[in-house]
Amino acid sequence: MEDTIQRERNKSAIESLIFIANKPITIEEIQRVIEGMGPAEIKEAVEEMAHAYEERMGGVRIVEIAGGYLMVTNPENAATVKAFYRITHTERLTGPSLETLAIVAYKQPVTRVDIESIRGVNVDGVLRSLVEKNLVRVVGRKEVIGRPFVYGTTRFFLDYFGLKSLAELPKIEEFAQQDMLMDMKLASGDAQISPLTQEDEEILSREQQQPLSTETAQPKSETPEASDAPQEDPSAN
Repeated sequence: MEDTIQRERNKSAIESLIFIANKPITIEEIQRVIEGMGPAEIKEAVEEMAHAYEERMGGVRIVEIAGGYLMVTNPENAATVKAFYRITHTERLTGPSLETLAIVAYKQPVTRVDIESIRGVNVDGVLRSLVEKNLVRVVGRKEVIGRPFVYGTTRFFLDYFGLKSLAELPKIEEFAQQDMLMDMKLASGDAQISPLTQEDEEILSREQQQPLSTETAQPKSETPEASDAPQEDPSAN
């Protein structure tokens, strides 16, 4: 009897943890604060609660996202929630941000030059914004001339779009009619990616502290040589 009562108390505590978490909470994180429960017991308790929410057709659900559990609204109430969301929350990703994020998601690990070769514009400001929103992060350096930083998506990216893993992204072939996504297959070839060193981390930290640059309408040169090349004098003709 006491074991049953304790188990129900533990389930209640787990439910509270999932409710207050602002990101998917893992079994390991739950186990750190709920004593006497193993991973299998925690998983079983979460699944029981998830099933109970579905049975009573409640307004919330417990779902597995990005390796953890999160409390979300009932999908059947999506239209109502979206209508309320439009009223109370106007911040959203811009078109350039979404385009850049799509390139990073499908091409990762990808360099800034790779992204700019696809989009045709400078993406310094957009990338900085995505990093600050924790949707994109620097994952290492590409072992080519100049050893540029390479970018990838974060775990929060999965949470933001409701994905369990990158495997759930729509297949790129589904966007064959969109030149931008098809061009992603034409970006620079593979090269070894090395992890960030302490010096790299310091450089990255300094760059992120600089003011955001605005996105320009003109394509940015991919090589220093292109910008330094002498220009022909029109008066010579």
